[in-house]
This record gives sequence, structure tokens and C-alpha cells, in this order.
Amino acid sequence: MQKELVKPSLSTSPGVRNSALGRLRSHLKKGHVYRREDLLGDSNAVDRHLKQLVNAGDLEKLAQGLYYVPKSSAFGRVPPKDDELVEAFLKDENFLLLSPNSYNSLGLGTTQLYNKTVVYNHKRHGIFKFGNRSFEFRVKPRFPKKVDKEFLLVDLLNNLDSLAENRDDLLAMAEKQLIKFETYKLQKTVSAYGAGRTKKQVSSWLRDSQRASA
Repeated sequence: MQKELVKPSLSTSPGVRNSALGRLRSHLKKGHVYRREDLLGDSNAVDRHLKQLVNAGDLEKLAQGLYYVPKSSAFGRVPPKDDELVEAFLKDENFLLLSPNSYNSLGLGTTQLYNKTVVYNHKRHGIFKFGNRSFEFRVKPRFPKKVDKEFLLVDLLNNLDSLAENRDDLLAMAEKQLIKFETYKLQKTVSAYGAGRTKKQVSSWLRDSQRASA
């Protein structure tokens, strides 16, 4: 039976190493995500060279104008890092990545697993697919630089109707576990990032808690 021929990488092709294509390839770092415009200064025919690199397996096209330099480990192909991918797509470092699965760390009885990553940002809105991965971009006027448990609670309450959980049970458990959160920090967080309904709900809980302890 005839063996299947394997196309060699352009790095091993004769005459490529010192060509314009070879110089472009030498500037690419494994595991990094690039936009087309990032590579304009390294090529005099960027679209042709990108197509050649993709065909040779030296680049992976994630979306229009967005490319990933494949990286491998002992366990196989390493996907691009979420933050690098999103930063390259947005051309902006100001965003927040959040998985609804993080709600399960709050100890409120949530058990559902969600196959999505939410990106809070100031530029793009909608679901975008990069390779075989999808991200849900949501434009928000404000969001923190990092996720903490107070923000997770506020975000959970903001998105309560979209969760595959029993709404009443979740609200009851959140009120019961309110003592685990820093009151001042929670008040600041809900003031900055809470939807109107979330602000009313948390304020009501805090008033009831103060009355109970008086």
C-alpha cells in the first residue's frame, strides 16, 4: 500500500529560508496570535504569503484577518490563549473574560456547566467564532479588571434569567450566603456593575440583614 505523502513545512523547503516568505515566517512566534495588519511590515505580499503559510500548516486561520501560529506539547496541539486571542481580535487590552461556570465557585448550589466564554468589552457585541471556539462578546460601559467573588455574585444576579437553574432557589441561597461576602465591597461592586434589579435585590437583602442583627 502506498504511503501518504506528507507536505513539508515551509521552514524545510529549499530556497524559502532566505526569501521574503522565509523572513516573514522567521518572525512568527509559536503559540502567538497575529492580525493581518501586524504582519504588513514583514512582507511585500502579505496575503499571498499568509495563504502559503496556512496551506503549509505553519499558520492557522482563526477568522478573517486573524491567525495563530500552532504550538504543540507532549499532549498534542496547544490552543491559543483566550486573552491573547481576544486582545488580537479587539486590538485592545481593556476587556474581561468570564465563564458562567465560575458561578459554581460561589457555593450557591449552582451545578450547570456552560460551553461558552463571555467577553465584556467596549467595542464588539455578538457571538464570534475563532477556529472551533466561540466567544460571546458583550459591550459594557464598565467592568472590573479582575473577577472576584463579589463581582461574580453581581454578575450572576444580572444574568439570572439566562441561567439553567431554579431562580427562586438560587435567590434564596444567595440571601442565605450573603454573610460570606464583604458588605462594603459588595455595595461598591453592585453600585458600579449591577443592573437596576440587582441593585434593588442586594439593597433589600442588606437592609434585612441589618435589621436582623440590630
